[in-house]
Amino acid sequence: MNISFAGKVALVTGAASGLGLATAKAFAETGASLALADWNEDAVRAAASELATRGHKAIAIRCDVSDDAQVEAMVAKTVAAFGRCDAAYNNAGVQNVLADTADTTREDYDRVMGINLRGEWSCMKFELQYMRRQGSGAIVNCSSLGGLVGGAERGIYHAAKHGVLGFTKSAALEYAARGIRINAICPGLIWTPMADQMVASGQGEALKAMEKSVPMGRVGRPEEIASAVLWLCSDAASYVTGQSISVDGGFIMR
Repeated sequence: MNISFAGKVALVTGAASGLGLATAKAFAETGASLALADWNEDAVRAAASELATRGHKAIAIRCDVSDDAQVEAMVAKTVAAFGRCDAAYNNAGVQNVLADTADTTREDYDRVMGINLRGEWSCMKFELQYMRRQGSGAIVNCSSLGGLVGGAERGIYHAAKHGVLGFTKSAALEYAARGIRINAICPGLIWTPMADQMVASGQGEALKAMEKSVPMGRVGRPEEIASAVLWLCSDAASYVTGQSISVDGGFIMR
């Protein structure tokens, strides 16, 4: 199957590293013009510059997805630069501070929900305002295995990721007859800078235990998430909407 985004425009949040960067590169390599957005302005500018030096059309946008005004401006800048927005991968996210529910803080709850749940809602809100005028589009929201199962000391993160699936299904129903498809991806254990941060914070043994629970017996690669996102955004998935696709080496089957 040859997936092409030639003549199309894609927007990726959390695009400076990890899953977002891998997906941005994949969109570019299949011909898309690309808006890369991230709160880390230096890193996202470097990522966009690298793509541009390889002959791809790419712009960098600083955006904190927990700030509605910045999200609205992000979508407006994408459309101003390229004239349209055909695909969006809402990927920006953070981990919670590990703690039993009784010991979690309001500060951490607000931080994680603001980025992982309200941020995804805000991205969809402003992307959809444009896509409904355009009459077409595809959105993929990044949930997680944490959107499908529970996890000790991770309640805030898992609650946010469960919420992403609820928003995805509801919005997909609203726009199914209007030429816009909305799906979610649920990555399993993928080696990214977020995984590096988990190791640095003392969670290395927990990650090793998770790896042993993966039926395929290995950690996933960011490029494997990117492939699934591109398929969901492509015409090859033209009859797929409101779904949550697990890319996890079979972990969720257990």
